[in-house]
Amino acid sequence: MIDYVKGRVVHWDTEYVVVDVRDIGYRVFTPNPYSFAKSDDDVTIFTHHHVREDATYLFGFTTREEQSMFRKLLEVSGIGPRVALGILAGGKPESVAAAIKQENIGFLTKLPGIGKKTAQRMVLDLKDKLDAFHTGFASAAVGLATMDDLFSEPEGNADGGKAWQEAREALMALGYTSAELERAWHSLQETVKPDETVDSLMKRALQQLFKG
Repeated sequence: MIDYVKGRVVHWDTEYVVVDVRDIGYRVFTPNPYSFAKSDDDVTIFTHHHVREDATYLFGFTTREEQSMFRKLLEVSGIGPRVALGILAGGKPESVAAAIKQENIGFLTKLPGIGKKTAQRMVLDLKDKLDAFHTGFASAAVGLATMDDLFSEPEGNADGGKAWQEAREALMALGYTSAELERAWHSLQETVKPDETVDSLMKRALQQLFKG
């Protein structure tokens, strides 16, 4: 089991980073690859070593909390590594844990790749297994309590169609400001395709936000 890797990030892609560890490059799939883009120093990436019959993958995280939540999510029927990564790209561990503990299906279904049935399974399978994620529950609960207001009264630029509005509302619920999202949209709008999905727009917007 590879618990973490420490080295210099030498390459970024939309889904992974490559970490040079003593002249060996490890490809590590991570929720937000561009969160590592601002440092030329060595970084520590906490990993989950995932082995299948046909492949071996490393999934990486900036904190132990993300690593632990990722492993908890894999316990849910129907959630694989890719969906678990998408969840952590869309929400912080304490916010996801708070939503599960509060059975907040509305919040969970705003996360990438999560429908109502999967959200219900998350609550059923994990509600009593998240005591370790108590840190930040109070502030997370405040944010979740106002979600309906955020979703019913979005502010700012109304351009971009329904997909962007849904992506924007979900990102606002995760703590991003209108100004930050307007800047992200400004960078994205010329390349948005008519059939682009909410999940795709959220992922691309997050890349822009982490680039700063």
